[in-house]
Amino acid sequence: MKLTVPKFTHVSIKAAMIITLSFLSFFSASTNAQSLWTPNTLADGQPDIGGMWNNVGATATPLELPDQFQGRIPSQEELQVFIQGRDEARKSATWTGFENSNGVGAYENYWFDWYWSDAEVDAPALIVEPRNGRRPALTERGKALSAYNAEHEHDSAANVESGDRCLSRGVFGMMMPTAYNNGKLILQSPGYVMIHSEMIHNARIIPIDAGPHLDSKITQIEGDPRGHWEGNTLIVESTNFKFVSNMRAPGTPGPRNAPQHAGRKMVETFTFVDENTLRYTLTVNDPETYVEPWTVAFPYKRDNDYTQYEYACHEGNYAMDSRLSGARVQESERDK
Repeated sequence: MKLTVPKFTHVSIKAAMIITLSFLSFFSASTNAQSLWTPNTLADGQPDIGGMWNNVGATATPLELPDQFQGRIPSQEELQVFIQGRDEARKSATWTGFENSNGVGAYENYWFDWYWSDAEVDAPALIVEPRNGRRPALTERGKALSAYNAEHEHDSAANVESGDRCLSRGVFGMMMPTAYNNGKLILQSPGYVMIHSEMIHNARIIPIDAGPHLDSKITQIEGDPRGHWEGNTLIVESTNFKFVSNMRAPGTPGPRNAPQHAGRKMVETFTFVDENTLRYTLTVNDPETYVEPWTVAFPYKRDNDYTQYEYACHEGNYAMDSRLSGARVQESERDK
C-alpha cells in the first residue's frame, strides 16, 4: 500500500506514515492480511472508525528507548520478556504517593487501568522518531519556561498546569497512554470525526476534507484540526495552537512541565491494522519548545466493555484551593 500526502508539506507527514508502516510490518505476523482487511464504509465515504478504543496496553511501554536496545532491534522474545517484566513489577509494587508523601493522596494499584489489563507487547519504546528513541531536548526557551513552572507554579491559579485547572490536557494529554481513563470514544457524522476523552470530558471535533485552517489569529488550546482519509488511514493535522506556558507533555513531568507554543503543528495518523486494532502515531513540531520534531507510535484496541463516566473536573477539584492556600501558608511562614 502506497500512501502519499500532498496536502501538508510543512510537517513531516510522510515520515510519520513510513514509521507507521514499518512498525506494522515488524511487529505484526501478517502484513498481507492487514493490507487486505477493509473497514465498513459510511454513507459519506468515510471508513467506519467509530467505537470505543483503548490504549491501556501501551502503558507498560517506556516513553524512551532503553540503553539495552540502542542501535538494534530486539527480538520478539526479548521484547516479550521486557514488557511483561515491567508490567509485573508495577502490579506487584506498593506505591506510597508522589514525592515521598507517605501515602497522602496516593492511590492503591487497583485504581489504575493497567492493574486490570494485560500489557501489549508492541515495541521497546513509544518514541519512534528520532531513531535513537529519545525525546529531543528542550530549546533554551523551553528549558527556561519549564524551570519557571517548577518555581512559580503556585504563585497564582493562572500558573498551574492547564489540566490541573480543568481547562485541557492538550492533545498529548488526551491521546497518550496514562494511569487511568484511557478509553476514547470515536463518533462520526457526515464530514466529521469526534474523539471524546474521558479525562476532563474533552471532545475533539475534527472536520474531514474541510479546506484550509482557521485564520492564524484564531488559536485554541488543542489547535485547529483538519482530517482526511488515505485508504484505511485517517490523517489529522492540527495548527493554530494557543500558547500555554504550563502544559503536561511526555518526558517533562510536573512541576517542570513543558510549554506549548503558538507555532506548534501536530500530525496524527490512525491506521486500521485489523477490525480491532488501530496503529496510532503522533508527530509534534514545535521549534520553540523542542530542538527537533519527534514522533510516538502505539496501538489502540477496540474495547466494547469500556464505559466512560462523567469526569466532574471542576466540581471535585479541591486540589486547586488546597495547593494555592498551602503555598500562601508557606509564604507567610517564610516572612516571619
